[in-house]
Amino acid sequence: MPIVILTDSASDIDASVRESLGIVAVPLKVMFGPETYQDGVTISSTAFFEKLSQSSVLPTTSQPSPLEFAEAYKAIYEKYGKDVQIIAIMLSAALSGTYQSAMIAKSMLEESIDITVIDSRKASYVHGMICVDAAKAAQEGKSKQQILDRIDRYLDEVQVYFIVDTLEFLQKGGRIGRAAAVIGSLLNIKPILTLDPVGYVSAFDKVRGTKKALNRVLEALQEYSQGKPVKAAVLHSSVPDQAAEILERIKQEFQVADSHLEEIGPVIGTHTGPGLLGIVMVKA
Repeated sequence: MPIVILTDSASDIDASVRESLGIVAVPLKVMFGPETYQDGVTISSTAFFEKLSQSSVLPTTSQPSPLEFAEAYKAIYEKYGKDVQIIAIMLSAALSGTYQSAMIAKSMLEESIDITVIDSRKASYVHGMICVDAAKAAQEGKSKQQILDRIDRYLDEVQVYFIVDTLEFLQKGGRIGRAAAVIGSLLNIKPILTLDPVGYVSAFDKVRGTKKALNRVLEALQEYSQGKPVKAAVLHSSVPDQAAEILERIKQEFQVADSHLEEIGPVIGTHTGPGLLGIVMVKA
């Protein structure tokens, strides 16, 4: 039976990778005042961050509607036939209504289409990396249950840490309090952020300066990996050179079985701003 992985555009999977693996991504929307763009469709990451730097209006985001998900499900059904099985891996329900929209759409169609919707409790290429792994497993002929078991393990184990250049965007987007943002800016404190087990943004640690923050993250990841092979990704928003340097360091200090360098997309970039550096890692 054909198995198709569906996700949302906030998974930040490169379009060429999605196409090669048959992953379907339903776009979220980014709004600059009255102007509305489809994430990754009518606005790229590069164009978004250029516009962000020039705009006096802070962007906002919105999830796809249930109808948009229903149309995506039906398009997959029409392409692959009645035996198709869809595994939908969604942006954290704690951060967005995207998962709920996907569930409502499923309830409209589940009598005719086999759909499993998963709240990843993750964001950006954190759940994107899991989508890629699941799609590869599907291409290898793994069963639906084998793929779901693999997804569960990865989502429980995956490690993510990120350092933002400024807390302004997280504060204005309601992800952290104003006091924390002000203190961080005044003291050059770089909070190391992560996603908690439910999927909310939470503080892991705080140190002064980006270099010390990065060292602290790599220390935590060494404790996690215990010298075993890992899959790793470095995420960034408009700082590709810094991200590439970090990825090279990870390759030197860890047993890396697979690695990726990924740019944060417009939806996640709306809440983090430019200058984000993040590391995603899971045991291979």
